[in-house]
Amino acid sequence: MAFWWPLIVLAFAYGICRFLLMLIPPNVPSIDVDASDVLAHGKETEENSFIYIPPRGRSQQSDKKVQCYEPATMKYLGYFPALSTSEVKERVALSRKAQKTWAQSSFKVRRQFLRILLKYIIEHQELICEVSSRDTGKTMVDASLGEIMTTCEKITWLLSEGERWLKPEYRSSGRAMLHKVSRVEFHPLGVIGAIVPWNYPFHNIFNPMLAAVFSGNGIVIKVSEHASWSGCFYFRIIQAALAAVGAPENLVDVITGFAETGEALVSSVDKMIFVGSTAVGKMIMRNAAETLTPVTLELGGKDAFIICEDADVSHVAQVAVRGTLQSSGQNCAGAERFYVHKDIYTAFITQVTKIVKSVSAGPPLTGRYDMGAICLQEHSETLQSLVNDALDKGAEIAVRGSFGHLGEDAVDQYFPPTVLINVNHTMKIMKEEAFGPIMPIMQFSNDEEVIKLANDSRYALGCAVFSGSQRRAKQIACQIQCGVAAINDFASNYMCQSLPFGGVKDSGFGRFAGIEGLRACCLVKSVVEDRFWPLIKTKIPKPIQATENAFEFQEALVETLYGLNIWDRLRSLIDVLKFLTDQSSHVSRTRKSH
Repeated sequence: MAFWWPLIVLAFAYGICRFLLMLIPPNVPSIDVDASDVLAHGKETEENSFIYIPPRGRSQQSDKKVQCYEPATMKYLGYFPALSTSEVKERVALSRKAQKTWAQSSFKVRRQFLRILLKYIIEHQELICEVSSRDTGKTMVDASLGEIMTTCEKITWLLSEGERWLKPEYRSSGRAMLHKVSRVEFHPLGVIGAIVPWNYPFHNIFNPMLAAVFSGNGIVIKVSEHASWSGCFYFRIIQAALAAVGAPENLVDVITGFAETGEALVSSVDKMIFVGSTAVGKMIMRNAAETLTPVTLELGGKDAFIICEDADVSHVAQVAVRGTLQSSGQNCAGAERFYVHKDIYTAFITQVTKIVKSVSAGPPLTGRYDMGAICLQEHSETLQSLVNDALDKGAEIAVRGSFGHLGEDAVDQYFPPTVLINVNHTMKIMKEEAFGPIMPIMQFSNDEEVIKLANDSRYALGCAVFSGSQRRAKQIACQIQCGVAAINDFASNYMCQSLPFGGVKDSGFGRFAGIEGLRACCLVKSVVEDRFWPLIKTKIPKPIQATENAFEFQEALVETLYGLNIWDRLRSLIDVLKFLTDQSSHVSRTRKSH
């Protein structure tokens, strides 16, 4: 016992020291980011104070400018240039030059870059959320959950575990190579390209940027033409943080434009990350094939939300409405197909109806509404066409939420939260990605049926399964073809940044986030070297060099190394030794004869 006391005391002292060190705040400098032009809400210059009326029936792509406006009010925000192919290639070249220097940076410097960003984000949450809200129409709470918390979680995970997963990883060398040391090294790829959507403009920029920069890469990000105003402001935050750690200029760049800009980026970078529609994802794959550029595609989703008869109906109804109609249904392809067991179908609809009656949509920055505006022009018409198709085929509207006070010029940018019942898989609403606050509810009879229904989709991003039995929920989820599954919860996976995120089928392939996403930004290199060099080196055995008995020797060697029976392996080892002894004797006799 006396032997252990000093060790216990040392361990206790070490723990106390670690705790005391945690109480000392890290030395993280603050950065200044010019926000004067985005803080001028209600104080716009006369030039930028008018209501913007987008041309209906055609896109902006024929223009050389990306026009920006608030979808909730249609107030004009300004414009940004649509970069040409040559301009994009020039930006990538500058990032590539900067990356060669950054690749030599230490993890200590990279962690400081992350801490500076984290400090700024925490201290400027309202500013970041307001900019996101103005540019996309989402509420401040939705912006906080989807922009701030997810990004802070990713930064925290990288600070805690990022270096660990980028250091060389040693592997077993196998039986034939026992005298070797084997490892996997993770080197920067060079310049990553990313094309990101409008729905969460802050996080969609920071998500690929954080992984790329921490793993030693440069990155050029094309932001959506529907969120260029916010994206270009968020870029200033990144620039200021990079400058604070002495990073080379142009390591990270944010570019604006349309299809030509995106196509030029795909053909110029070393790895491509795309988040968006399936149709555009296929075009990016075709373009990337020309240069054999690897791609990660996170595409559309039509997630199944399954509610078994033993689930807590009241709780799940709250999760379904608050988590999908108010947030995900407005801004991302979250749960878009609801399957409720027939025994609780009526009770669930009753609960959902009560909740939705209290849900209202209106200008997000007023702070009085549950939902904001729809970002995309004319998308409310697309959503209504999906509802009309369902009604024509026998569905019914169980309930619709209400509108708040809307400006006359922005009425078309809102869509009331809508619950459809008596739906089936002949309806477009159960097959096509809606990307809006529509909740179609279908009933099922047993687990086998709902698994079949959930898999009856070309999309396969995620699913959520609710049951009073955790085991049953897991059994259902494991049989659903998708990349992300939540048990008795919805959309919680993405807050666990140690987990990879992505789908299968028409929802894409490859992963971002987690270890897999971080290493996807790397050149994965296998390295083998001598364990005891120069004392032991790989040599070709003499019996193999000779033509006589060479194959017999190789047969014996294979069985010695890989035989299933220990006695067979020992017998073969004796044969191997005989071959080596005979060969040595033969060489010795040959030398004597000469």
